[in-house]
Amino acid sequence: MIIPRGRLIQAALAAAGVAFAAGAARPCTLTLVSAKASANGRAMMWKNRDTTDPNNKLMYFKGPKHDFAAVVISEDLEGRAVWGGQNTAGFAIMNSQADDLRDTSKKFDGGGNGAFMKLALGECATVGDFEALLVREKGKWDLAANFGVIDAQGGACFFETGPSSFEKFDTRDPRVAPFGTIVRTNFAFTSPDPMLGGGFIRFERITRLVDAARSQGRLDARFILREAARDLVNVKLHSAPLACPLPEDPAEPLYVHTNDTINRNSSVSALVFEGAPSPERADLATMWVLLGEPVTGIAVPVWPASGQVPAATTGPRTAPLNDLALAVGAYLYPDNRGRMGQYLDVSRLRTFGGEGVLAKLFRVEDRVLEETEAKWAEWAAKKPSAAEMAGFQENIAAEACEAIRKEFAVLLRQGAQSR
Repeated sequence: MIIPRGRLIQAALAAAGVAFAAGAARPCTLTLVSAKASANGRAMMWKNRDTTDPNNKLMYFKGPKHDFAAVVISEDLEGRAVWGGQNTAGFAIMNSQADDLRDTSKKFDGGGNGAFMKLALGECATVGDFEALLVREKGKWDLAANFGVIDAQGGACFFETGPSSFEKFDTRDPRVAPFGTIVRTNFAFTSPDPMLGGGFIRFERITRLVDAARSQGRLDARFILREAARDLVNVKLHSAPLACPLPEDPAEPLYVHTNDTINRNSSVSALVFEGAPSPERADLATMWVLLGEPVTGIAVPVWPASGQVPAATTGPRTAPLNDLALAVGAYLYPDNRGRMGQYLDVSRLRTFGGEGVLAKLFRVEDRVLEETEAKWAEWAAKKPSAAEMAGFQENIAAEACEAIRKEFAVLLRQGAQSR
């Protein structure tokens, strides 16, 4: 009997003491943007990652063909499975769980998705390489995913993938993506049973956001991080908690239920991948990493060509930036009784420190974005060394981490006192 490799990885993780809840909800929100549709002319993709484990960090891997940086569950100390990453060839991959592509007859649940992405990052340089990998490995893995990939040639494609089949969706195909963008949540258009999917409300919302940004010429990393990844609107309820008036009585705060919003109570990280300007400059492929629920943390840049990841994004156990985001999250979700942990205190979000949590996060993140944009332009004119790239990303992440500690010093002290 052939045991799918995803099952073997899953068993190894369980034996190592890593929680791997196959039945747990793993909703994610994804967007692919072609070079022609992005504001800066580089292919781009974005993932809001949702899972039951809030501890994420980055790891750097030496692959058989390409080295790469990727996000992992902190408890997965060896990084057997990754949940989004980019390699030194400029190839990047992300996924969302697509339960409607599972092989239910064999009780498959997509348990091999993360390990398969790790394999792809170590082997693939192009979208074509990834497609060839899917053909080669067909039937050998427990897969149920919408895989998104971009490369240094400007390729940007989704592959709706089950255990023994896949379907390609190319942002350069006008029949599939007439405006150069494709979004996915947790259902597949090729599913034999659409009732098994999920994320339909988020799909509707992100489609509107991406279409509007594209038409306005501002579909870039800043838009994704500032507006899309942190979005709290529920389109079905006409709920816009960042725009509506707050209650006058502070004893009756405004809450929002964040199960069907893009920024969810189970969102644990956001990744934005900006493609390289050309195959010859794959070193400029950029990975923006926001550890924690998006409304609680900030994004920092990482370049796989640097040969390492910033200390603030990794660690023996957890990552400092993720730890800070969890502290802010504990303040925004003050009631953990029953399902109250799904309700975010909007009054706290908008009024903390007199200006609100997001204003403090944006002040730090804007500085990171501006300094990174200037440095990227400098490197585009003159190729940097790996050491120079590593030094810049290390310093800017460390400075951002320290700035967040200062902005939320009161919360951090309160959290320390309550332990």
